[in-house]
Amino acid sequence: MYDPTVARLTYRALLGRRRALILGALPLLLIAIALAVRALAGADDQTAADVLGGLALATMVPIIGVIAGTGAIGPEIDDGSVVYLLSKPIKRPTIIYTKLIVAVAVTMVFSAVPTLIAGFVLNGNGQQVAVAYTVAALVASIAYAALFLLLGTVSRHAVVFGLVYALVWEALFGSLVPGARTLSVQQWALAVAQKVSGGDLVTSDVSLTTATVLLAAVTVLATWYAGQKLRALTLAGEE
Repeated sequence: MYDPTVARLTYRALLGRRRALILGALPLLLIAIALAVRALAGADDQTAADVLGGLALATMVPIIGVIAGTGAIGPEIDDGSVVYLLSKPIKRPTIIYTKLIVAVAVTMVFSAVPTLIAGFVLNGNGQQVAVAYTVAALVASIAYAALFLLLGTVSRHAVVFGLVYALVWEALFGSLVPGARTLSVQQWALAVAQKVSGGDLVTSDVSLTTATVLLAAVTVLATWYAGQKLRALTLAGEE
């Protein structure tokens, strides 16, 4: 279910000069802010949790997920080059799974790694804050990549819809409307982080069991449906 050629083309598309600059900007900003906060406020566990939760997990991870998830397939559909890919003797689910793996890998590298670095800068991983938020970033990367890959498959405005979900639904409604938090990838990832930290600095409105089930369900269903939409696109092109 993995094709090296498709993976190489997808990596090349995602890590081109322009996208690489965009992908690298937020991690560098996070680390710069962490350095500034550490210099001004010193090592403080609560401050570290606030920065990693508010900036890394709530903002950086979903935005990088949008760029990687939609960029893995959206541009190919927009410019029509996906037709050449679909004409090759490669199973459609293999194309989706390969692109998902690439999108997940890119999202993890550009979100989880800087989160870990920023966490150690902020408080040296006191109370496991850095590791907890890094695990949350890793878990969230999988769900975000699957969701935004699906968006890239079904819509030409995937980036816009992805940013609306990430910045409006999760960041705004997720912080103001309690019921919306149950349907938030961020809260699901925080449930896992809360288990890792084992303290009170990392909290979630969703139980670990519920979060695990929803993370798995969203990832599987989004990947499956993206494969179905790609099949439909193939049939339409053939007709």
